[in-house]
Amino acid sequence: MLDQLEPRPGSRHRRMRVGRGPGSGKGRYCGRGVKGQGTRSAGTPKGAYFEGGQMPIARRVPKRGFHNMFRKEVGIVNIRDLAVFGEGSTVDVEALVARGLVHKGCDAVKLLAEGEAPKGVTVKVHRASAAAKSKVEAAGGSVEILG
Repeated sequence: MLDQLEPRPGSRHRRMRVGRGPGSGKGRYCGRGVKGQGTRSAGTPKGAYFEGGQMPIARRVPKRGFHNMFRKEVGIVNIRDLAVFGEGSTVDVEALVARGLVHKGCDAVKLLAEGEAPKGVTVKVHRASAAAKSKVEAAGGSVEILG
């Protein structure tokens, strides 16, 4: 059986032999054209942002503002969003990500007080507003703050 295995027809091509005369279709300039950067042995552009030696746009455009490299991405969940979990359920960060209420890359999840809380729900999040906490507790639930 193994001795009968062959590659699919058309999946393997012969290697192009450049510089082997005009009959090969890749003679003389070997498909590189005449003169210029692309004809040289080290003539490939250096990186995706290379613009042929002109000043790159990333350096031409003025830089404005401030980018905080220590910024934390906080996902926001309102109490009304917890209705999909039903009464008496436990809601943690993994459950929120699985339902698509927050995205996976969030550093923290915060619970806000917009809407009505389902009865007896336990919420485990990193942060919660005071109003959200009181609404959940008034509905017979609890809010646990993760460390």
